[in-house]
Amino acid sequence: MSTPLPAAVVSAFARAGALRASINLGNPILANKDPASGEPVGVSVDLAREFARRLGVAIELVVFEKAAASVEAVRSEQADIGFFAIDPLRSEGMQFTAPYVLIEGSYLVPTSCALQRNEDVDRAGTRIAVGAGSAYDLFLTREIKQADIIRVQGAKGVMESLNAGQVEVAAGIRQVLEAEAAGTPGLRLLPGRFMVIQQAMGTPASRGPEAGAALSAFVEEMKASGFVADALKRHRVQGASVAPAGHTA
Repeated sequence: MSTPLPAAVVSAFARAGALRASINLGNPILANKDPASGEPVGVSVDLAREFARRLGVAIELVVFEKAAASVEAVRSEQADIGFFAIDPLRSEGMQFTAPYVLIEGSYLVPTSCALQRNEDVDRAGTRIAVGAGSAYDLFLTREIKQADIIRVQGAKGVMESLNAGQVEVAAGIRQVLEAEAAGTPGLRLLPGRFMVIQQAMGTPASRGPEAGAALSAFVEEMKASGFVADALKRHRVQGASVAPAGHTA
């Protein structure tokens, strides 16, 4: 049985009387809508519910379609916790735990495309579709020097741009792109990955270091206990892996 959290930590996270968890449906590896009930389900939802149970408060899921909106909800104190890819541009006003899951980012191209390696993508004349405000967008904005980044709305917009011939490359979650390649003739995945996404939990910096430490300790326990691994298996997530142990403060 887990040790009860201090009252100060509980009040820091449940200022509105319940734990408000920002859930990003833009990352289908970690959250989706149940087709039967319409309710959010997934690894991040399981973690949110478990953390609320540890706090001894009710859970309120605040659902978004895009990562950027999900991040902003936490930064603006409209939610108490969230589940995000760690990125330097997201650190202002936020405190993150160590990652709980690692996800690969890959490139998808038409079979006829001359590009063969991830290193080939960054060249003049190449257009890369990416979800606006996503971890891929933030990473590629820093790393890409010659190719053009075309920012669209979510994974659906990325695929629509590729299929319409508006871009040469689609960037996104490896497993999602693999499924697209398997189900759509004329598409192939470039070998390997161009980045590893570190999925972590976050909370507003204003909640203080004690709250941040408690959230970090929770994530470490969820990894060590097998909770995250079980959730990945239960939700039939392929390709994502449990992150190694990290620091708790």
